[in-house]
Amino acid sequence: MGFFLQKLSFRHSNGLQALSEVSLAASPGECIAIIGPSGSGKTTLLNILATALKPSSGTIETLGSKPWALPKAALKNLRSKIGLVHQAPPIPPRQRVITAILAGRVGQWPLWKSILSLIYPVDIRGPQSCLENLDLADKLFDRCDCLSGGQLQRVGVARVLYQKPQLILADEPVSAMDPVLSDLTISLLIQEARKHNATLVASLHAVDIALRWFPRIIGVRDGQIIFDLPSQEVSQDILNALYASELGGLPKQSNGAIS
Repeated sequence: MGFFLQKLSFRHSNGLQALSEVSLAASPGECIAIIGPSGSGKTTLLNILATALKPSSGTIETLGSKPWALPKAALKNLRSKIGLVHQAPPIPPRQRVITAILAGRVGQWPLWKSILSLIYPVDIRGPQSCLENLDLADKLFDRCDCLSGGQLQRVGVARVLYQKPQLILADEPVSAMDPVLSDLTISLLIQEARKHNATLVASLHAVDIALRWFPRIIGVRDGQIIFDLPSQEVSQDILNALYASELGGLPKQSNGAIS
């Protein structure tokens, strides 16, 4: 199983209700896009699936386990099977690109190998291959603080590709990329999911990318699921209703930023 949520809710410590009784399921190999206005709960949902946040109420099963009922060692093992691509990857500025990518397998390696990877690359060809697929191979030994925002996002994607997780979660993974790189990156994530029968869930503001690449689209607003449909059934009227709270009621299109 990919994951299963039943009447899941989350309330922040300041009292803000981010999610309200969300029920959702996904199978291995499924590729799903989550769309919706800013502040609708998309990032919170991904962080809960990543076991970075504990839900306030409801049921969650991830990769066949109930994460918050597991002992620490088992929870750590579960987290090693989940890959999260951040919109702004939390990578130390002075870290080398190769070290940032190797960190994808830290949870899978013994302690000695994890520590060694911080000092000297224990694998070069693996990270290099991931970067080649993302048109970034020449940056393998560069420092991360020398990269653009779009390049950093691709390093974050490369880390997850290197990790080979069973659940891939991507939070606005192409927001700083131009349209060509956006399509390349999304296609690689989908290819990786299908190759390893992993579940892929991506949060996207670029609705055109979601509709072009993902067979299943979930619309979220005000912490609730508004629709869960095959992409070919998502009409402009449905999108207008989903984004009615935003200026003009229109979804954002693909970001044209150059990375």
